[in-house]
Amino acid sequence: MRLLPGLICLLPLLSPLAHAELIDDVNDRGELRIAVEANTPPFNFKKDDKLTGFEVELGQLLASELDVRADFVVTDGSDLLTGVESGKYDIAINHIAVTPDLKDRFDFSEPYIQTSAQLLAQKDAPRSLLLVQSLNEQKPKSNPAVSLAIPFQKGNPAFHASLENALQRIKDDGRLHALEQKWLEKDTEAVSE
Repeated sequence: MRLLPGLICLLPLLSPLAHAELIDDVNDRGELRIAVEANTPPFNFKKDDKLTGFEVELGQLLASELDVRADFVVTDGSDLLTGVESGKYDIAINHIAVTPDLKDRFDFSEPYIQTSAQLLAQKDAPRSLLLVQSLNEQKPKSNPAVSLAIPFQKGNPAFHASLENALQRIKDDGRLHALEQKWLEKDTEAVSE
């Protein structure tokens, strides 16, 4: 009977171990499930039935840095974020700007790029729930920069650290800048942070 109170005291210490961390799930599967809409060039789109674009290549680089394969899932705007929230997808890379509402629901990577708000508003005007909502309500008179980031489920600090480290390596060695030049320079003055 004396052993029982000791075990009860240990339960709070063991509870974090009971919750699987997202990075463990990603590593166990050997893949990073990435949700995209695949309908907004140059960010992500299909060309000859093949998924391509700036964010597709970024997702491939991130998965490679995490030492897993990229598994892209094409979905629509109604499922994109709810799928990340429910764990159906690990992340979404779909030119998503951090808003206060989204920040309450998700953790985010550091921004992977700053791009023209005008470009995003023009490309996504009819369905832009994922971008800063004011872009559609009132077209900007100036051309402010919008920071795009990667949402994932809250409460996954090890995944957050792994994703940040992977993204930082891609920035530091110039691969992100090369992607910007390849996909975005002709459309906008994209500047990575």
